[in-house]
Amino acid sequence: MAACLLIQWLVTPPAAAQGIAPVSRQYEVPVLKENDATPLVRVAVNVPADGKAAWLQKVDLQFTGTTQLNQLAGVRVYSANGDSAYPTPEKVLAAAFFARHTTAPAGNTLSLTGNLRLNKGINYLWVALSVQPAIPLLHKVAVQVTGLQINGQRVSLPSAAPVLHRVGTAVRKGMQDNVHTSRIPGLATANNGDLLAIYDARYELGRDLQGDIDIALNRSSDKGATWQPIQVVLDKGAWGNLPEKFNGVSDPCIVVDKKTGTIFIAGLWMYGVLDPETGKWIEGLSDTSKTWNHQWRSKGSQPGLEPRQTSQFLLTKSTDNGKTWSEPVNLTAMCKRPEWWLWAPAPGAGIVLNDGTLVLPTQGRDQTGKPFSNITYSKDGGKTWATSNPAVDDQTTECMAVQLNDGAVMLNMRTNANKGLTGAGNGRSVAVTKDLGKTWTLHPTSRKALPEPVCMASIFKHFYTRSGKQQSVLLFLNPHSTTQRNMITLQVSFDDGATWPAAKHILLDELNGRGYSCITSVDSNTIGLLYESSQAHLVFQQVSIQEIIEQKH
Repeated sequence: MAACLLIQWLVTPPAAAQGIAPVSRQYEVPVLKENDATPLVRVAVNVPADGKAAWLQKVDLQFTGTTQLNQLAGVRVYSANGDSAYPTPEKVLAAAFFARHTTAPAGNTLSLTGNLRLNKGINYLWVALSVQPAIPLLHKVAVQVTGLQINGQRVSLPSAAPVLHRVGTAVRKGMQDNVHTSRIPGLATANNGDLLAIYDARYELGRDLQGDIDIALNRSSDKGATWQPIQVVLDKGAWGNLPEKFNGVSDPCIVVDKKTGTIFIAGLWMYGVLDPETGKWIEGLSDTSKTWNHQWRSKGSQPGLEPRQTSQFLLTKSTDNGKTWSEPVNLTAMCKRPEWWLWAPAPGAGIVLNDGTLVLPTQGRDQTGKPFSNITYSKDGGKTWATSNPAVDDQTTECMAVQLNDGAVMLNMRTNANKGLTGAGNGRSVAVTKDLGKTWTLHPTSRKALPEPVCMASIFKHFYTRSGKQQSVLLFLNPHSTTQRNMITLQVSFDDGATWPAAKHILLDELNGRGYSCITSVDSNTIGLLYESSQAHLVFQQVSIQEIIEQKH
């Protein structure tokens, strides 16, 4: 689905088209290629109870955008039966249609005619658009309602700046491949240019561990225009004589060694369930058991190194650009401090430092159960790994890292202390290390910039060439809100994260979703974004680096 343009007016009485008071509100959400009908415009018509019968006979539309109109597939206008809420695709397909146009408009305007009786009170109409599967992902489209004909008289709507909606593709939808929920995205570009989208395949329920969850992957060999079928890369099956719902693997993180081409995916495996009060492993679990706990709740993961004591850190690798994957190795005994309650991947993507060191963002719970963020690194191409000290003495968890221009590593962290803070003090925790996490210092922007509703976020460094010189830009993606997981916004910094000017914000999805995200370089000219959208479980979109640079200059 796509952005909604809310236009309200009064018809008093309808035949005379008098007393019209238009009010408009515009939303920004992605236009997905997979949707048969994407609502773009909502129209509310209030028919007075003491007025004569009102009949809608024509809707006038105007199209704008960067795409050719022959890349549109059709337009529909339908009645929402008095419901003003943004409709689901199922509701659109089941709606009472006023009119349909099943091909692309011949020009930049289109009039749809029909005969729909409007009820007394508020009537809600929607204009829905579909696009051709081959429409380029960098293209944008807008549609406006310019007028209506009611009881034979035309009612014009005031002109307004069109909202250009970005095209996207639904990488994952609910119940796709019999997966109830696809969550927790990671995204990376293999050395051959393929895009690898990873996520939790939550087969039975949408909730976190413990559950029947695998780490899955979808690949794109055409820069995100289409995605190949699901591929499971981390699955513990019925290990240890317990059913799969007690052997879940979650929270994927991916990193590509650009030197060797080897790709690593980390995931957290939970075996069985620990008692929330005692922290002891529960015996006798079976397919019919309803017991549930997870690694961040109460005593869901405990000190120790064994699967019955603590959640396990798994790592699988691919040497053929992600086509096949190795049996996972367990890094828990290698890296976890036994007194910690938990040591886990932070979902999203890792980085490769200038000297070739592989860095994964990680998180955990210390010897008191308090959450922390840190990094885990390998200096030998992934053969051995070490984990750092916690970055800050604060309640932080999911995180991602970038290397700054001076060689330091900056860690950007989800901060539990932001919960309930809607003003000063709400901001991501940010820390910097120059010795791979032995010591950390707070960044000047820590808790002072980048507001969040307490949610995972992604940060990424993209390199591009301008005037013959290599330059870089930091990109940050999260729900730009202090209260809800909405307003998914791409932010840009040209000064190594010192500032994130509001003028450079790019809003992708204004409506509520789950809010997790990841960023990659599709190529030197294009950014790829994978995020949990209001329109599908996982949506992929592109943004051109030229658009970002133009904002700077």
